[in-house]
Amino acid sequence: MASHLRASARALHMLGHVLQGMATVVWRFPRLNSLERQQRVQAWASALLGKAGIRLEVIGHPVSDGPALLVANHISWLDIPVMHAARFCRFVSKDDVRSWPLIGRLATAAGTLYIARSSRRDAQRMVQTMADSLAQGDVLAVFPEGTTGDGLRLLPFHSNLLQSAVVADVPVQPVALRFVTAASGEVSTAPSYEGDTTLLTSIWRTLRADDLVAQVHYGVPETARGRDRRTWSEDMRQRVAALAGLPCGPAGD
Repeated sequence: MASHLRASARALHMLGHVLQGMATVVWRFPRLNSLERQQRVQAWASALLGKAGIRLEVIGHPVSDGPALLVANHISWLDIPVMHAARFCRFVSKDDVRSWPLIGRLATAAGTLYIARSSRRDAQRMVQTMADSLAQGDVLAVFPEGTTGDGLRLLPFHSNLLQSAVVADVPVQPVALRFVTAASGEVSTAPSYEGDTTLLTSIWRTLRADDLVAQVHYGVPETARGRDRRTWSEDMRQRVAALAGLPCGPAGD
């Protein structure tokens, strides 16, 4: 009963925070410059984690400035606010997120780049869009697995998401995400959003959890050094797996 009451209170606080974020986007963002918007997004994401009862732990050092591409494993609907709270970055996301109620508006305001993953032509457009963004000094972030996993293993990486870094000749930084229980340090699957799990189930399970810690482990940035995108992508997958302490299955494309 106590966990249900705690989860209900957290859900109400999070909903209020999302609505407050929408008000900020509508009324304040038009008057803010780029740096001020980034600071608002990072502060909002950090507060969201607090309202969900999640503590943020950052290990290592994110890139101090761009251009750079962050590549991370993908576990949960929480991954984006967790990474925003640790270090602002622009995400690359599937196009249908743009039309999601509330979330789509917030994601767009945070500078998200959208891609229709089923379209080869749009994938080629996105490579150029990402390269242009990197050329302007942005820090972009992608989830090369292309879908969420269970947090216990690393799925193959889609190498096309690293093509922009090859084109723009910028460093890529591996990032490992983990959710653990504070008392034991063991991996928690509460925030996992994969398989047949619904979004609402994942959210409710997360809000019921106690002493949840979101860990963001930054590795050492590295440039292509002559590697093509497939070789570099697999090397990055090995880096992320090592940072997260996860096994690696077969290589991706």
